[in-house]
Amino acid sequence: MSSSKIAITLESDLLAEVDALVKKRLFPSRSRAIQVAVKEKLERLGHSRLARECAKLDPAFEKALADEGLSEDLAEWPEY
Repeated sequence: MSSSKIAITLESDLLAEVDALVKKRLFPSRSRAIQVAVKEKLERLGHSRLARECAKLDPAFEKALADEGLSEDLAEWPEY
């Protein structure tokens, strides 16, 4: 995956925290620490968007759809 160089502005206390993580060798560089933070935030936002979309579903309707499909498939299942 290719990378692009950008310039960002951080508050000095936030930058000090990033530098402390680099100093503790949790990240090899400021750049890597910020890459990981941005990636994690984007993943969290993606999960919350999925949760919002799932909340829009009607549980009774979804169950009815599942039951409808299940009743058709039961005839094809072997007897145990």
